[in-house]
Amino acid sequence: MSAESPASPTSAIEVTVEAELDDETAESYYALYRETFAELETRAVARQLLHRDEFLAEMVDPRVQKYVARRDGLAVGMSTLTNQLETVPWISPAYFAHHYPDHVARGAVYYVGFTLVHRDHRRSRAFPAMIERIGAVLAEADAVVGWDICAFNDDDRSFGVHASRVLGRTGNVLVAPVDRQTYYVGTFGGSDAASGTGAP
Repeated sequence: MSAESPASPTSAIEVTVEAELDDETAESYYALYRETFAELETRAVARQLLHRDEFLAEMVDPRVQKYVARRDGLAVGMSTLTNQLETVPWISPAYFAHHYPDHVARGAVYYVGFTLVHRDHRRSRAFPAMIERIGAVLAEADAVVGWDICAFNDDDRSFGVHASRVLGRTGNVLVAPVDRQTYYVGTFGGSDAASGTGAP
């Protein structure tokens, strides 16, 4: 199944949630991942890309949910989501345990590892379809969700801005940057989202 193949511009996007991907699909997504993010190797100070072995290991790790967007059966996008924070090597689970102990206790702290869409489908509903599906899970759990973006990508076209708008359609959520390389946290439901309280 290739992420490179063209599809009808009017066909619907289907999003499935998968624990493990077969080798062929995982390899096609690694090629798309490199194509999407390779320029960050010279645009960002911190390493932004998983190595091939890290990426392929994540594709078969059932603790990391893969939200796979397909059009006409062809894989055109992916978002990864986990509430097993130890699977995200560049963050500190202790940070979330300190700031969100109640959420951690009930397994309701999530992290988005990456989101990508094939360049030929970026004007499609692939991105919002994946984020809306993720947002429904987060809203149901009254969850906290984190993600991060390097400064090069954190502008008016960024995941942070766009995802904030899409997540806002899925539930009562407060989204705010909490660090820089910008680390965002979205807090669903409850007094934190309503009042704007949470991590500094």
